[in-house]
Amino acid sequence: MQNIMERYQTFRQVVDDITLMNNRFMNKVFDGNIPATQRILRVILKNDKIKVRKVSVQQWLQNLYGHSTQLDILADDENGTQFNVEIQRSDEGASVQRARFYSGALDMHFLDTGEKYEDLPDAYVIFITESDVFKEGRSIYNVERSINESGKAFGDGSHIVYVNAACQDDTPLGRLMQDFNCNDPAKMHYKELADRVNYFKTSKEGEIDMTDIIEAYANNKAKEVAEKAAKKMLADGMSLEAVVRYSDLSEEEVRALAAKQSA
Repeated sequence: MQNIMERYQTFRQVVDDITLMNNRFMNKVFDGNIPATQRILRVILKNDKIKVRKVSVQQWLQNLYGHSTQLDILADDENGTQFNVEIQRSDEGASVQRARFYSGALDMHFLDTGEKYEDLPDAYVIFITESDVFKEGRSIYNVERSINESGKAFGDGSHIVYVNAACQDDTPLGRLMQDFNCNDPAKMHYKELADRVNYFKTSKEGEIDMTDIIEAYANNKAKEVAEKAAKKMLADGMSLEAVVRYSDLSEEEVRALAAKQSA
């Protein structure tokens, strides 16, 4: 019985602490949630006329001849504009090359055979990052193509936006980032987000729906512990074979850790 109680307490602790900066939890909150998606797009893009028509999460964009990708949030509005929102907790995951690839993937996916290039809808790729990726102290970075010689906008309908979630000032965007980093729905500013977060954190139905997130969290924590132990064993001079045997990590994972330590 004690073991069951301990597991439930751990479960509740994770649920209580989790925020929208957790990729899996964010997906739960925004899946099919038009009001919440519309709110964040309106705030980030400073456009209260955006009317979201459809939203989905973990949308695969298949590429038969190369790298496919899975999008966190994919939405479109009544004008056909495409919006992709990604949560990135590491600077590496929010590289400019990744933004370029995602933008191109949206273009390839939403221009059907026989359609003119001029029919390509506007597309926004939005990264919400845990830290200031560009280190310029800004809350938001809007990236647009322009003509070097004249400085005029290229106007191809492609937009890339980086939002710095560490900037939580008293502005509409700053308050939104406060909400993304807040674990208490009662303290969130935007009702559209708070209502859904509250459902997952306080209702029995929401608690059941959170089970897969908790399992993923537990697996990640277990892997973190294994990696920490493996790093210590490698530092102590143990062989790769021995580290694989005692850490429960794969040989490939151990070799990757060894390569990082020797770099």
